[in-house]
Amino acid sequence: MPDVNVNGVSLHFRVEGPEGAPWVTFSNSLATDFHLWDAQAALLADRFRILRYDTRGHGKSDAAPGAYDFAMLESDLIGLWDALGIGRSHMVGLSLGGSTGIGLAIHHPGRIASLAACDCRVTAPPDFRRAWEGRIEIARAQGMAGLVEETMGRWFTAATLDADPPQLAAIREMIRATSVEGFIGCARALQGIDYLGEINGISCPTLFVVGEADPAATPELAGAMQGRLQGSKLVELPGAAHISNIENPGAFNAAVIPFLDSMVAG
Repeated sequence: MPDVNVNGVSLHFRVEGPEGAPWVTFSNSLATDFHLWDAQAALLADRFRILRYDTRGHGKSDAAPGAYDFAMLESDLIGLWDALGIGRSHMVGLSLGGSTGIGLAIHHPGRIASLAACDCRVTAPPDFRRAWEGRIEIARAQGMAGLVEETMGRWFTAATLDADPPQLAAIREMIRATSVEGFIGCARALQGIDYLGEINGISCPTLFVVGEADPAATPELAGAMQGRLQGSKLVELPGAAHISNIENPGAFNAAVIPFLDSMVAG
């Protein structure tokens, strides 16, 4: 699993699937790494060339100090694509990764063949911005371990947390392993997100996916995005909160995999 230096940081990535197949890029949420997408990559690896990467400050990618913004996160992926010779890619992103995909589709339309934007948002109202300040203070004072259970409580429904399936242990470890600088940098990006007025400029086929119980990127917000983008589709997943591909993988895969397959059919 190699690394590439992009915009002054080393980005960690993995490429899978047959050479010459259509590219699909997966982008992770805040406080996870590219293993968030293990199940989806396994389902697509026979017919897509798959790129998964750790967002700056996450996983094995470098964490530069200071606040990040979405222009920076977009530029990171464009630089990675350029380094790998990827002219155009389908994209699947969740939360931070979904918002990054939206920014790319707006600002770099020639590079995005289609977009599945999952459990993400395009605005940062005052209450949303304020909520990050407390989390940032906990990260500074206690490290990421201090945020694990609070974060899990937002990311998954009470029923799933009570059942405690094995995959939750891996998510807890991803949160714990995230760099504090990377977490804070990307939190600052989320505090500044403002794509709502531009979303109707997206020209690629777009699917919005949202967990019905997502408290951060709610179905109402997803519906507002979908309503501004003519021709886009929205799928609401039952029994899922924010990390919907982990909590209800069957419904998630039933939405996203056929969407990707339809983009290259025929």
